[in-house]
Amino acid sequence: MARPRPGQLPTLDRRSVLKVLLAGAGIAAVPGLAACGSGSSGAESKTVTFGSNYSDPVPRNALKAVLDGFKTDGLTVTANTKDHNTFQQQINNYLQGHPDDVYSWFAGYRMRYFASKGLALDISDTWTSLGDSFSAAQKEASTGSDGKQYFVPFYSYPWALFYSKSTWAKYGYQPPKTFDELITLGNKMKADGLTALAVGQADGWPQLGTFDQLNLRTNGYDFHMSLMAGKEDWKGAKVKAVFDNWKRMLPLYQDNALGRKWEDAAQGVLAGKAGMMVIGSQQIGQQFAQKLDDLDFCAFPTIDPQWGTDTVEAPIDGFMMSKKAVNVDGGKKLLTYLASAPAQLTYLKSDPTSIAASSKVDEGTYNALQKKCVQFVSEAKHITQFLDRDTDPGFASDAMTNGINKFLGDPNSVDSVLSGLAEQAKSIFTG
Repeated sequence: MARPRPGQLPTLDRRSVLKVLLAGAGIAAVPGLAACGSGSSGAESKTVTFGSNYSDPVPRNALKAVLDGFKTDGLTVTANTKDHNTFQQQINNYLQGHPDDVYSWFAGYRMRYFASKGLALDISDTWTSLGDSFSAAQKEASTGSDGKQYFVPFYSYPWALFYSKSTWAKYGYQPPKTFDELITLGNKMKADGLTALAVGQADGWPQLGTFDQLNLRTNGYDFHMSLMAGKEDWKGAKVKAVFDNWKRMLPLYQDNALGRKWEDAAQGVLAGKAGMMVIGSQQIGQQFAQKLDDLDFCAFPTIDPQWGTDTVEAPIDGFMMSKKAVNVDGGKKLLTYLASAPAQLTYLKSDPTSIAASSKVDEGTYNALQKKCVQFVSEAKHITQFLDRDTDPGFASDAMTNGINKFLGDPNSVDSVLSGLAEQAKSIFTG
């Protein structure tokens, strides 16, 4: 997978995964993902069934260790683990059939989608006791369009401007606070013989994150989320301004970005040949696995002072309850446990590049990168989930990916790109 899960080496192109997600929104029956005991009579009071997409060995074993620690009221958990991509492909039919009580999923649009379809259980009462464990931004990301909570955060990882401490120390670079400072810094890097911005767009998804950063800093959180929901004009002046700012960055880009894997781009940062990279801690952290103490980051800098850097992109993985849950009381107790610091720390033993969602975690257990990530995320006024989690999967995988790639290949094609995005957004969101 191009954007790997904890402990997993990349095996599948992310764009293929987005296609899988799009297929999951269909209504054709897809056999294979069935609940594990959710319909059994007599056993439901002491058994909570759990649908899991943590299928690769490292995350699967880590999650097993978490579930083994659930010792509440004599309840036991029966896990129904399916291949990560198969799970996502079949989840729509799964939730309409005989789903497990609790299942793994994602915050943001993907959570709101199933909540709006009446396939997720309102767990606002559970949030009454969990509220002080999460920030207002995390609660916002767990809230459906109706203002109710449907999701419990488990772990996350931020997107930012990442770099090698030793490289920056060698040349005396300082984190840019404004977009103008970023451009100046990039030109200084080029003068020093470095690639300023490492870029690998061969898999199609990484530059979706750069669009997010630019739009959030140019137009703010509310506009960004409204645009992702298909409620804004892609041909309007605000979106055009995003691409105008992006054009200023392109001279700093690594050559042949469209033909390079993100892993290779990140290796350039590791080797001190590239100065910085817009990426997530989980991705670049894997490339720095043997030199994690040399990895550092700063917020993507301010473009418009009225928005500053108040929004952080930090995809949140976590759990939901199905509307058809059999053991509702037990499921909510399991969610309460999964929201706890001990449960989340048990899982993160497998992943030193992500952070627990709970604010109750003892930061003394974290490495330096994780400690900085915690502060970065906790100070955010808003948290976004990454473009392919904040909008329709089909729009992300086709319209946005193709449009951005066309723009990168020909920066003068902006008007054509935006016209195409506007047309496809109209078709997807109002068709």
